[in-house]
Amino acid sequence: MNLKIKYRESFRPFASSILRERVNEWFDLDTDSPYMLLVAQVRKDKQLKMTAEQHGLFGIDKLNVSRSKIPAVTHVNYSARVQTVHKKTNPRYHLLLSQFEEKTGVPVLINTSFNVRGEPIVCTPEDSYRCFMRSEMDILVIDNFILYKQEQPNYEDSSQWQKEFELD
Repeated sequence: MNLKIKYRESFRPFASSILRERVNEWFDLDTDSPYMLLVAQVRKDKQLKMTAEQHGLFGIDKLNVSRSKIPAVTHVNYSARVQTVHKKTNPRYHLLLSQFEEKTGVPVLINTSFNVRGEPIVCTPEDSYRCFMRSEMDILVIDNFILYKQEQPNYEDSSQWQKEFELD
């Protein structure tokens, strides 16, 4: 996602969304965090300890070592930014997380802003479609609609965003 959608460095972690009722099973946290304002340690039983060989790595090679069973959201110090999702306040997202957990055993999904690096966050369905077509995303879901990239008409200004917005 970092390289093909966000167009940023591969080592940058994403935030996590987790079922509220499972948060203390995955993080050293047992409180609400609906707005991704809290950072917590990934629980020790979910962490992957580095080997002696991995400790000897340097730079990007060391940053790319998976630190936990949820590597995309785990920082190098085994922490993560956490969003808790309640069934009452966000039933559709809660259902998605629940169904993902049924399939994988993991009640956590990546949560990131919907934009390309350097570009403003999308605000409308038109912004969403433009970002979808300009990036290397394969599928876009908006409400009850699923759009597949290969089924979309050719998008003429697919690289225009790189000229419009300065990368951070």
